[in-house]
Amino acid sequence: MPPPDPLPGTAYGCDPVAEQPRKLTRNPRHAVSAFRGAPHSTRAATGGQLPDSPAPRVLRVAVPSPLRRLFDYRPAREAPPGGWAPGLRVRVPFGRREVVGVVVACLDHGELPLSELKPALACLDEAPLPADWLWLCRFTARYYQHPLGDTLHQALPVLLRQGRPLAGRTRERWALTTAGRDAGPEALARAPRQAALLAMLAQHPHGLASQAILAQAFSRDQLRSLAAKGLIERQEEALSAPARPDADHLLAEPALPLNREQAQALAVLHERLDAYHPCLLEGVTGSGKTEVYLQLIEAVVGRGRQALVLVPEIGLTPQTLARFRRRFRVPVVALHSGLTDHERLDAWEAAASGRAPIVIGTRSAIFTPLARPGAIIVDEEHDGSYKQQDGLRYHARDLAVARAHRHAIPVLLGSATPSLESLALARRGDWRHLPLTRRATRHAPAALELLDLRGRRRLGGLAPPALEAIAETLAAGHQVLVFINRRGFAPTLACHACGWLAECDACDARMTLHRRPPLLACHHCDRRRALPEACPECGSIDLRPLGSGTERTEETLAERFPKVPVHRIDRDSTRRRDAFEAVLAEVRRGEPCLLVGTQMLAKGHHLPHVTLVVVVNADAGLYASDFRALEQGAQLLVQVAGRAGRAAHPGRVLVQTMHPDDPHLRLLAERGYAALADRLLEERRAAALPPFRFLALLRLESAREEAVGELARRAAAALRGWLAERELAVDCLGPVPAPMERRQGRYHLQLMLTAERRSTLHEAGAWLAAWLEATPEARRVRWSLDIDPQTLS
Repeated sequence: MPPPDPLPGTAYGCDPVAEQPRKLTRNPRHAVSAFRGAPHSTRAATGGQLPDSPAPRVLRVAVPSPLRRLFDYRPAREAPPGGWAPGLRVRVPFGRREVVGVVVACLDHGELPLSELKPALACLDEAPLPADWLWLCRFTARYYQHPLGDTLHQALPVLLRQGRPLAGRTRERWALTTAGRDAGPEALARAPRQAALLAMLAQHPHGLASQAILAQAFSRDQLRSLAAKGLIERQEEALSAPARPDADHLLAEPALPLNREQAQALAVLHERLDAYHPCLLEGVTGSGKTEVYLQLIEAVVGRGRQALVLVPEIGLTPQTLARFRRRFRVPVVALHSGLTDHERLDAWEAAASGRAPIVIGTRSAIFTPLARPGAIIVDEEHDGSYKQQDGLRYHARDLAVARAHRHAIPVLLGSATPSLESLALARRGDWRHLPLTRRATRHAPAALELLDLRGRRRLGGLAPPALEAIAETLAAGHQVLVFINRRGFAPTLACHACGWLAECDACDARMTLHRRPPLLACHHCDRRRALPEACPECGSIDLRPLGSGTERTEETLAERFPKVPVHRIDRDSTRRRDAFEAVLAEVRRGEPCLLVGTQMLAKGHHLPHVTLVVVVNADAGLYASDFRALEQGAQLLVQVAGRAGRAAHPGRVLVQTMHPDDPHLRLLAERGYAALADRLLEERRAAALPPFRFLALLRLESAREEAVGELARRAAAALRGWLAERELAVDCLGPVPAPMERRQGRYHLQLMLTAERRSTLHEAGAWLAAWLEATPEARRVRWSLDIDPQTLS
């Protein structure tokens, strides 16, 4: 997690603001200085141009490129109305292409003579992009050791990357003028349709959109005629976050009463609304964390500020959006991957202009500019989906903390199962710890009941006691959630005669058997293969599915309970837009049904009629090779268990396992997540693992095994030599094969860097990145540096 103070650039290996357009040296001893560029100065801190200085002669531009450098251009012939400044988008020639870049500095001169510089082709903005957005991108590039040009590119909406203007779409609206309000019936006696239109608009003091008017069988000619007579006027309003006539009244429905713990947490948050104030809201599932969010936002928006709310999954956005819009009269906009490019730009512009006081979004929404930032809320802060796993490998939760510090505003991180990093910071006193130990309902969270699978025959992955509990719950008129975190019919297909297993040709993984449609699929590289008629090894036709996935469990339950609807919720069944919401809407009607789903169902969904949760296989997530597996597996178990008993009836949770005597699993079942987290923190401290040590992971991959192996060994040797020369306390572990060495036809190796000090780790990471960029062999190998990795896969 990045420190709250992001300012000292040398602590992070480089400062992209001052990065110079020079070639990297081949000598690794000097690579870091070449990578960092010139040190800070007054000129660099102001973007390279002093106030009231003459027009710059050189624009330093970040372009979308994997190169960790900036490029100099002469200014375009036409200057923007406000003059050249950092944050302006420009179209520039780049090789044989034209690309959209962002000006990051305006200089009097560069390293090359002006005659050798190409001119920028055009400036695309009348005013610079928001300053807080530009600062965040610079910090992100610096902290995550990523090229600034690509960082800026990824942080922009697609249409802005393409050079479109920063302007949201608008729609036409018509309202009565003063003359129209005073007009009598005789004014339009000979134009009955115009009179009818005028009468309709009189019922809407704030006017009506053109679409609504035309839908009532009126015509544009009639609108134009009334406008020509001065009786109505045309207005333009933003399509996203239009001004609401009743926005002076902030709440559309009253806030809910708070219990003692909720009220105490809110009082702590109100203490410092105008200061950086990181708080961890640790509340059991169903404890009313969202109500605390809503009342904090009420205070923030009431002060004329904006609130940014991050949620981990796109599936949570509609229900969060609906609840917030029910509560507030002010505009609430959403930003997530399900939007069209135009919708995303509309919402981005509404937030940047300040028209949208409340912004809700998934991971990438952290890059949304705010005109008047007032608070940032990160819901389910422990969730791994906040970490980008390719390209720019940022963590939205950690950027939220850095951004809140920058703006001196509160940041609230909520979870029933906080990450160990957040818990350590809260227990150390760096963050305020706000516990919510009671559910909003009268029923306590259901305890985990371990169901021993050893020696028991299973049907569709379910043991007889689980099937009996399901039958009893359905008979009582309640709903059941069956959690199995594996989509498909079965994990693989096997030959019962010779033991052959269906394995992927491109990955060190087995292919998953699907029934709808029937095929074998690799969930790592997305390869598809038709089902074999016989075993390719021995010719036997005795091919059997091994294990259970969501499809097989769904089929078993449908056969066992034919009169009860069975809803499968996984990535395959919810590909169609709004399919997930349609199923949840049916479930919330309250009729008895069975839900079979993956972790899509485990995160934050309120299912008031579910009273039984069955976890088909708890062992899969708890015994992986990653040192975070126990933490993440326990979080998932507690989150899915929290779907049971959230309303009038108590809940029950059955956890099927082959290892009921495992000490960690028993501790979780008997004493809860907090006790297990204490144990895991002790183990992490003893093993010198996060949060007590900082990590960076160099990932290398190539289709040629010998090429990636040779480069990894050379990189490790060079880094160890440099560390010894500099006497830096950084451990270099590896190279070793990734947990899945061959994936998508490429071989994957890893090199891990660990250090007690973050600044030391970043210095080593910057040197290593510079060494790789200066090494010709590295151009034939794909590599990436992951700061604060959340997974070792």
